Amino acid sequence: MLSDKPFTCPIELLSQSSTATVMAVVGATDTLTLKSAQLATNMKLIEPILIGDEPLIKQIGEEIEWDLSSTKVVSSRNEQQSAEIATLLARDGEVEALMKGNVHTDILMRAVLNRHANLRTDNRLSHAFHMTIPNRPGSLVITDAAVNVAPSVNQRLEILHNVVAMMHALGNLKPKIAVLSATETPNQNMPSSVEAEQIVTKARKEMSGLEIAGPLAFDNALSTKAARIKGIKSTVAGAAEVLLVPNIETGNVLFKAMVYLLSATAAGIVLGAKIPIVLTSRADPPEARLASTALANIVAEKLLK
Repeated sequence: MLSDKPFTCPIELLSQSSTATVMAVVGATDTLTLKSAQLATNMKLIEPILIGDEPLIKQIGEEIEWDLSSTKVVSSRNEQQSAEIATLLARDGEVEALMKGNVHTDILMRAVLNRHANLRTDNRLSHAFHMTIPNRPGSLVITDAAVNVAPSVNQRLEILHNVVAMMHALGNLKPKIAVLSATETPNQNMPSSVEAEQIVTKARKEMSGLEIAGPLAFDNALSTKAARIKGIKSTVAGAAEVLLVPNIETGNVLFKAMVYLLSATAAGIVLGAKIPIVLTSRADPPEARLASTALANIVAEKLLK
């Protein structure tokens, strides 16, 4: 870690969570995952169903002093079976959200996409990071930094649809969206800038409940001074609340730079399925996992019920 500032779990997420969400913890077989689930349970964010090697789960539970006698534990042989069990529980309405634990992302997502799980909707699956940055008021959302690698214009419009719905669930009924590129002027030699203009044009025609502008470079999206110097006249420029990135590399670098350089807390969930999916990195601190759980709780309660 390059920053020595402590991570914090955003109050704005914790305060919006009301009733506990029944959540399947997929691969609850490592200490960090179980500690995160324990903390979320103690804070009444979730009612966990722990899936994985049952003897190992109970052993770790004893080590972290978590009495699991009243917690449902479902035993499985491996990651694949854990993922399948979790998605079938979701299909049957027994859980309202999933949490990725000690299981590979591709295994979990394949199980979610399996037609037998019946968790697909008409929406595209996408990922959003709700970033809480020390000494910066409010939050900043980055999408998509984890699921869609090189989304097309239409696919980014689907990603936009998901994140706008999430922002509405959080109480922001007209989020400011910046469609990122490396310039504020469309340039045929920079495809992302031309595509950003197309996304903005289509979104303004087809969607409501948002303000959107692009192409915008990162500085123009977040700095009113930079936007003013460059003569950009937009209610979004300098005040963006959501960054719609052109590809996974851009999003991945942005969120990790904020985490490692600024100690930002990244709450990450997958949107677009019938239930929210907490999808964090194995290197994420407990605060990020707790924030992700709170975010999934809000989405499950306000968006999907």
